[in-house]
Amino acid sequence: MKLTLICPGKIREKWLQEGVEEYIKRLGKYCKTEIIEVEASPDYIPMERALAQEGERILSRIKPGEQVWAIDLHGREMTSEQVSEALISSLERGGGKLTVVIGGSNGIAPEVTSRANLRLCLGKHTMTHTMTRLIILEQIYRGFKINSGENYHK
Repeated sequence: MKLTLICPGKIREKWLQEGVEEYIKRLGKYCKTEIIEVEASPDYIPMERALAQEGERILSRIKPGEQVWAIDLHGREMTSEQVSEALISSLERGGGKLTVVIGGSNGIAPEVTSRANLRLCLGKHTMTHTMTRLIILEQIYRGFKINSGENYHK
């Protein structure tokens, strides 16, 4: 199985990068994980243009027929058990492959959310797009653990 995360920009904080690396290591029991970082648009250009640019870069990395989740503030909120069910279902439909897309500091382009098979909201609060990487990796790891009947979710 293969999990791919596509996200604009790089993680600058060492502690956050270490957390991401830890969950990639943990996920190794269940799948191969790849993170694709596309160029983030600069903050000085208009937001709509920045979203469009990042959206084009993200979409260029998605293959036809791939199962895609978009992390989207306007998406569906789910319990960990529901995430686990959606994860396994998406992997089955995607031939063992799932791509998760995280928007940049301005959000996520509408063209990307319309391409997604699932729009997932991690909560109505605001968090950085780099921190979202760690959170979604943890939730996917938790989803695999739940599906395997292993003790993790509390």
